[in-house]
Amino acid sequence: MVIIDSPSEIVNFINQPLTPSEWYHVTQDKINNFAESTSDHQWIHIDVERAKKEMPEGKTIAHGYFMLSLLPMLAAQNAKINNTSKTLNYGSDKVRFINMVKVDSFVRINRTILSCDNMKNGGFRVVNKCELEIQGESKPGFIAETISLVFP
Repeated sequence: MVIIDSPSEIVNFINQPLTPSEWYHVTQDKINNFAESTSDHQWIHIDVERAKKEMPEGKTIAHGYFMLSLLPMLAAQNAKINNTSKTLNYGSDKVRFINMVKVDSFVRINRTILSCDNMKNGGFRVVNKCELEIQGESKPGFIAETISLVFP
């Protein structure tokens, strides 16, 4: 994990890849729990028997938004910013789901800070490029440009 001493030091890490997160195992139970939480019960995610017949490699796939929801947990493993009072998710400018994440895959986040701008209120607006790497796959599950507000 990259340690950044304070929010004002974030600029020193622009365009430098941060430490990849730990691998996260995408199980059918986790997919089912996400489906239950969001009421998204599309068969491609939860119907194991139908997926065996109709899906690539005969496997269910994780919801794209499930994978996106892992960003706070996995991105927190890329870097730690010390001497902050709070960090807020501000949104995303771009999110593209590039590749299916099949059940029993292992995924991790690779993150690069694209920019860091001072805000009038003393905070910093940080834009990150995040890619969900799928172990053994050449294409990521998603690419997202996210924005965080970091306050000293």
